[in-house]
Amino acid sequence: MGVLQFAFDDDNVHRPSHYLRAMACFTGTHDNDTTVGWWTALKKSAKHRTRSTERDKIARVKSYFQSDGREIHWSFIQAILTSVADIAAVPMQDVLGLGAEARMNMPGRAAGNWGWRLQEKQITRALCNRLRDLTIVSGR
Repeated sequence: MGVLQFAFDDDNVHRPSHYLRAMACFTGTHDNDTTVGWWTALKKSAKHRTRSTERDKIARVKSYFQSDGREIHWSFIQAILTSVADIAAVPMQDVLGLGAEARMNMPGRAAGNWGWRLQEKQITRALCNRLRDLTIVSGR
């Protein structure tokens, strides 16, 4: 199993370049923050430190994706869909580009989990077209 949010600590097996065919890969899981929430928290944490592992991680993410991170969720989606892994799963919160407010579960917290629900109005034609195009080009 590969979880892309775990991929940016030094050299890491969760990077798509390390994936094997017989794997399932994810941008994040039900126990992680959304990708946008993860990125926002990482940047906030790094902002208050002059030298930190968070700053190093941000630099690795930007370098890996050759991106400034503005659409980090789509960079993550593209990375797992174009990987060699047999299975690639993307939480709908990442497709929608939602932040921490849409997180599904906080492990160890007994209340307040599993409350996020997809609303029909969140699915737009443009979003469907974008996901369809990436799905087609990646052969998924």
